[in-house]
Amino acid sequence: MATAPSANERDVTHFPGLSRIGALLADPGRAAMLWSLMDGSARPAGELTMIAGLSPSAASGHLAKLTEGGLLTLEVRGRHRYYRIANAEIAVAIEGLAHLAQASASARPKPVAARTVPLEMRYARTCYDHMAGELAVRVFDHLLDRGWLVEEGGDVSATESGAAMLAQWGIDVGAQRARKRRFACTCLDWSERRAHLAGALGAALLEQWSAQRWVERTERRRALRITPLGRERFEALLAA
Repeated sequence: MATAPSANERDVTHFPGLSRIGALLADPGRAAMLWSLMDGSARPAGELTMIAGLSPSAASGHLAKLTEGGLLTLEVRGRHRYYRIANAEIAVAIEGLAHLAQASASARPKPVAARTVPLEMRYARTCYDHMAGELAVRVFDHLLDRGWLVEEGGDVSATESGAAMLAQWGIDVGAQRARKRRFACTCLDWSERRAHLAGALGAALLEQWSAQRWVERTERRRALRITPLGRERFEALLAA
């Protein structure tokens, strides 16, 4: 006679898609494709094929699986097919997994130290549509310390004084809250192993800092350059 499932067995069924997502990420070729799209760009199938080091037919199958699995979205432009990460939440999850990979590597006899990350990538880079790296972590910590932002359980909110400060940067907190995405949340930084700011607010900050020429994109994908004006303004912010 069949017995009723235990509490632990019932808990497992609450996440039936977890193993499916794990299987999608387990293949090195698919993981390489996803990681190359963490700058928020859309890339053609041919470029992703070269990045993954696969044959066109094999890459096509992998891209189809990632798209069907909801991790990538497909854009057709004429005869070309472009792929991008489906949404910001998936990008945050991938960054978190990269952090986990770094943390687990530290338990091995020969750990992969964070300092092996190229300096320009470690200091400031994009993480999908927001800023990551050492500077992003320092700025987020400062906004929390000043009481402009409040974090609880991974969710981040702006205080009244924080909204006023953000308005000075041209960011309308009310408008960001009204967007059809998470307002603000933490994102584990894979090189710093601490949190930086993500969500609609994180994206708005990077957009404003770029528009005000505090940061610039570089030829190296994801790497950001802090301009002389940006160094001056970030130093003033962190000293406040």
